[in-house]
Amino acid sequence: MLINKLSQISTKKGDSGTSKNYSNEEYSKDYTIFEVLGTIDELSSFLGLTYHYWESQLIKTIQEHLQRISSQVATNPNSKNYQKLEKITEDETTILEDFIKVYLRKYPLNNTFYLPGSEKSKAGAYLDVSRAITRRSERRLVALEKLEKRTDLKEIKMYLNRLSDLLFVLSINS
Repeated sequence: MLINKLSQISTKKGDSGTSKNYSNEEYSKDYTIFEVLGTIDELSSFLGLTYHYWESQLIKTIQEHLQRISSQVATNPNSKNYQKLEKITEDETTILEDFIKVYLRKYPLNNTFYLPGSEKSKAGAYLDVSRAITRRSERRLVALEKLEKRTDLKEIKMYLNRLSDLLFVLSINS
């Protein structure tokens, strides 16, 4: 299907300052769920920019994981749609951990303080910014978890935490 009309992009329903999650529940646009989703979108966009300086399939894989995370965050866990989602599991976190282990064996880090964005390359600088955005998304996710009393976000928190570790390791040697 080709998109060639404004009505296919914009419903204009958000003009009033509200939006809906994937479960069709309406919230104010400044609600915490949209802060989480917006920060994850920002992270994925920045990783997309990073890809232009460091073309690694790993970046694309992480972006795909972030899409799944956004779907899971944006869907009420009590809705029928939630059961259909491909959720982030410990397997995706293990992928990140394994990559960190391999990378550290190949490129061990010095036990020193690293200034973000100032080490070796533009790609490393973009990875540093991506790491900082990952940390913010993690903080916003924890706020949502508390506010909504959600118990389904443990694997996502683990993933984001490990992702920030991976981005740090990559930023030093990219």
